[in-house]
Amino acid sequence: MTKTKTLKSLFKRYRRPGDIVFAWFCFLISVFLLSQIADQTAYKNGAKLFAQPRFWPAVSLSLMTAFAGFHLLGSALSERIEGRWREVLLWASSLEYAGWFMAYAFVVPYTGYLLTTIVFAVGLAFRVGYRSAQMLLAAGGSALFTVLLFKTLLKVNLPTGLMYERLPEGLRSIMLTYF
Repeated sequence: MTKTKTLKSLFKRYRRPGDIVFAWFCFLISVFLLSQIADQTAYKNGAKLFAQPRFWPAVSLSLMTAFAGFHLLGSALSERIEGRWREVLLWASSLEYAGWFMAYAFVVPYTGYLLTTIVFAVGLAFRVGYRSAQMLLAAGGSALFTVLLFKTLLKVNLPTGLMYERLPEGLRSIMLTYF
């Protein structure tokens, strides 16, 4: 049996609870980016229109703003769905992991790639709900395996950290070379 879709079914709108918030966000970002086009791009005198450095970014941002406006209009005219702020809080909760990554990138120069990777892998495993000793050991072991794989086998130059400078000379050279 073949399934065919009508044009109407292809363009049927499926609303989600946070749709209006997302529509406003996209519209405001696109308007802001479009307002910055003159400061962020150049105009060359005598160049053809399509060869202007500003032309294609302006076209894409104009279309982005127009479609974001259509999305906003469609969201504003649609029926309201309960749970909007619950949905927005769910989106915001994902920013926590961006914070974890920024903290990781901030700490690596001080404690080194090895220790930081193990601590953050175990910390994230604990954070997402893996509380058993086996799972935490597995997270730490996989982090250690990853560090050893990149540092020894693949010979990737990874940050050692200021902490390594405080180690005794023999241990320091081993840690700098292999860990």
